[in-house]
Amino acid sequence: MILSTTPQIEGRPIREYKGVVTGETIIGANVIKDFFAGIRDFVGGRSGSYEQVLREAKETSMREMMQRAQAMGANAVVGIDIDYETIGSNGSMLMVATSGTAVVI
Repeated sequence: MILSTTPQIEGRPIREYKGVVTGETIIGANVIKDFFAGIRDFVGGRSGSYEQVLREAKETSMREMMQRAQAMGANAVVGIDIDYETIGSNGSMLMVATSGTAVVI
């Protein structure tokens, strides 16, 4: 399965459009990660624990979108868009939503 943010794959004409596909993931960050991220915010530097949560959420959302495209008979998804949002009462959860067009190339 080819996944691309571009509307087409160079040298591979789109033979059939299957439709829009999406993937959604909501993942929570725990109190320990919040505590260490707060320390990082105070002293500076990157928060490896939050970066890992972001990567995990994105990969899960992309995998879900790809599985939906495969179920439609597609072998590629083009025009992929990835959106990140914090949700929950204190913004303690992260939502990652991906969307794209399932196609046959």
